[in-house]
Amino acid sequence: MQPSPVAQHRQPQQHHLPHPFSKKGAFMKIALRVLIALAFTLTAVFPAAAAPFKKLDKPPLSERWFGIYVDNERVGFYRQVISEAPDGYRIEGDGSVRMKVMGFSKESSMRETYLVGKGLALRSFEVEQAINGSASRISGKVASNIMRITSVANGKKTEKQLKYKGEVYPGPVLNLYPLMRDPSPGKSFTTLTFDPEEVKVKEVKISVLGQEKTPDSQPALKLRNNLYPFVNNDIWVDDQGNTLLESVREGLVITRAEEPTQLGSFVGGLALAKKDLIYDFSLVRAEPPIKDSKKLTGLSVEISGWNDNLPLRQDGGQTVEKSGEGRIAIKTGGAVPETAAQGKPATPQDSYLKPAEKIESDAPEIAAKAKELATGKKEPLEIARTLASWTSDWLHDTVEDGGGALASFKSRNGNCQTHARLYTALARAAGIPTRFVSGLIYLDGKGFLYHSWAESLLNGRWVAIDPTYDQVPADPTHLKFLEGHLPEDMAPIITIIGRIHIKVLEAKY
Repeated sequence: MQPSPVAQHRQPQQHHLPHPFSKKGAFMKIALRVLIALAFTLTAVFPAAAAPFKKLDKPPLSERWFGIYVDNERVGFYRQVISEAPDGYRIEGDGSVRMKVMGFSKESSMRETYLVGKGLALRSFEVEQAINGSASRISGKVASNIMRITSVANGKKTEKQLKYKGEVYPGPVLNLYPLMRDPSPGKSFTTLTFDPEEVKVKEVKISVLGQEKTPDSQPALKLRNNLYPFVNNDIWVDDQGNTLLESVREGLVITRAEEPTQLGSFVGGLALAKKDLIYDFSLVRAEPPIKDSKKLTGLSVEISGWNDNLPLRQDGGQTVEKSGEGRIAIKTGGAVPETAAQGKPATPQDSYLKPAEKIESDAPEIAAKAKELATGKKEPLEIARTLASWTSDWLHDTVEDGGGALASFKSRNGNCQTHARLYTALARAAGIPTRFVSGLIYLDGKGFLYHSWAESLLNGRWVAIDPTYDQVPADPTHLKFLEGHLPEDMAPIITIIGRIHIKVLEAKY
């Protein structure tokens, strides 16, 4: 890590927005509020059914994903889980969204948990938000028409009470509200909802317009609410209460239920690039935190929330084994083989020496540079160190992906994926079997973030090499989950991102 992951990581930029009461500022505030609020007022989704719309006894229980679009461009995602809880339900949501309006940009990430009663009325909540790099956390409990709220922002803790009459409902249940009362066409309901961004209780009207198919012909019940000023918020739900589609201002902003596979490449690519859109969502905190990760010689962790359908990747200085359902144990560290390894050496696949899409090891420029850097060096380890160091110096570290090895060789720009591709191409051109891998690395004071690096076969053993931070071998906080550089190779990240937890069992120094 050069000089360190903390120093290298680009934190979200601060943007000075126009005053909200100016004409320009008012328009932008409305537009931004529409998108940000829309991202976090969803319910889970199941396949639509053609059965008549009847009153529901309970909400649908499942995990579902949504894509968020502005003018047909994907700008974010949202994931929600609804599960049963004592005397009610637990609603958990995670998501991120980025929007540009009139030359200004806004990035928002959120993690929220609501506990509601059998009738969906709010009982307690906890919401973490990061808006343009400014993080905050609020939590609260509801009792006797009083909401007691604790807020923490910029290191300052405040407490307040909100008084109201009647029941209050969190945003994620508003689309379910009519279906659990009376979904007859023409019915309308006026109720209270809690806005965690403004920390206010607001009145909202929800109308049942009647049965209407979605634009892709799914049977649905169409709802409308006035959650956002001056624009319609239209919603299509199926007969189980699953949101299929939300549309604001006649399709300008769309939130659409999607399969995880549809969002896999989008979310996985953002996570590996450490883009601001995904940063807060993908960060995995370690318990207890790791101190002085640069001085580590070995690490042992247990990961919970693991998807048992994923393969357990060995080699590259790590061993992995299952430790229970949804749990794995990983150990990393060990000496780099300076000479031929004892025992049975690893056997490389031919593909690890061949050019591939975006890894153009046969390009004349790359082949010539690899030959130049390897001249006068005999040991593969020495060559690998030289190639990794040159790649780290040659490429300017950016948030954006610099593309393939040849493109980045010429542009000299790129993120960790770009570094890994260029190093892999150079190493293969130099005759060193090398593969592209991805997983987590640790940032001191933060936690684990998704990252890409490489592994080279040196003296009969696979060695983790990080050309972004010029590490040979890569430090023991590199936890490998995936192998392969294509989008489909990295898409499985979506099955664990935002779900896993890491317990540090041992840190060796």
